Amino acid sequence: MRKADIRSFAMIGGLILIWIIFTILTDGTFLSARNISNLIVQMAVVAILGTGMVLVIVTGNIDLSVGSLVGLAGGVAAALMVWEDWGTIPTILFVLALGTVLGMLQGFATVYMGIPAFIVTLGGMMAFRGMLLGITKGISIAPMNNDYKMLGTEYLPPLAGYVLAAIAIAVISYILISRRISRIRHQLPTEPVARLVLKLVIIAGLILAFIIVVNFYKGLPIPVLIMLTIMTILSIVAGNTKLGRYIYAIGGNLQAAKYSGVNVRRVVLSVFTINGLVAAIAGIVLSARLNAGSPAAGMMMELDAIAAAVIGGTSLAGGVGKVYGAILGALIMASLDNGMSMMNLDAFWQYIVKGLILVLAVWFDVSMKKKGG
Repeated sequence: MRKADIRSFAMIGGLILIWIIFTILTDGTFLSARNISNLIVQMAVVAILGTGMVLVIVTGNIDLSVGSLVGLAGGVAAALMVWEDWGTIPTILFVLALGTVLGMLQGFATVYMGIPAFIVTLGGMMAFRGMLLGITKGISIAPMNNDYKMLGTEYLPPLAGYVLAAIAIAVISYILISRRISRIRHQLPTEPVARLVLKLVIIAGLILAFIIVVNFYKGLPIPVLIMLTIMTILSIVAGNTKLGRYIYAIGGNLQAAKYSGVNVRRVVLSVFTINGLVAAIAGIVLSARLNAGSPAAGMMMELDAIAAAVIGGTSLAGGVGKVYGAILGALIMASLDNGMSMMNLDAFWQYIVKGLILVLAVWFDVSMKKKGG
């Protein structure tokens, strides 16, 4: 069995164990449709950030600025709507462009000016937080436009959820089958047909079960739809495009990637640009859910995003990680928060437990590498 499969099974097994424990301790309330719906909405912003962070970490870099960029995106959106009377679409387009440009600037400073990403994004974290405080004048700006709020608070009707589930199953099936055909064409090792069929059946079952559960409450939350859409797009980029192959090549062996003709600067610049765009999307979703632009929004969220990526199987050494792993990592952290809150445990326990989980995840990664030689 491949190391990636072992990590994936370990994550899923850990999540199932957490859910079983909290379900028992809360007399079944933890797995109620309402709580599951609230849980996935709470994790959506961190999960969105985590998907972009995976690509950055895979290249062997880090981005400490995304939490402040989330707050800045929401603050700019609120200021434009409330104070300048901008419409929803122009506001969203401006904020997305802002996040993209800021991400690109940080990437440029890293790859063309030679400043370590840690320092560049640490400076970005402080600068973006200062910009946010300056724009908002230290106060929350509200309310947002009604159609903007829908991005953070509304739900899709049940029928739409089932349609999207069918589309998702079809797309995943097409990707996995196409990948198998491509490997056969290039005479590469392929998994047995029975295993592929079993994988597709399990994936389809999980997707349908998820839609059924959320439809028991109000339907599929739009923030979760946005999260899943971004995960799908970035997963395709990472696993099915030349850019994705270059990203993993750079993280796996930088010198070998250079000698192979990979334009390392351009690839890393692209990754930081994508991450800035993803952070802006997360800022839009958060401000829509809060119905305000807050000077405290996104505070320390960069650490949650990094933790989600690492717990989800991304190696801080670079070269290893899956985009969907960030979703699992964020879900594990959100489940711990939610379950301990339902048990009325003090907040400090949440930090302690999440910290221990993060350390264990890194230890597991290091142990797997040692066993692999």
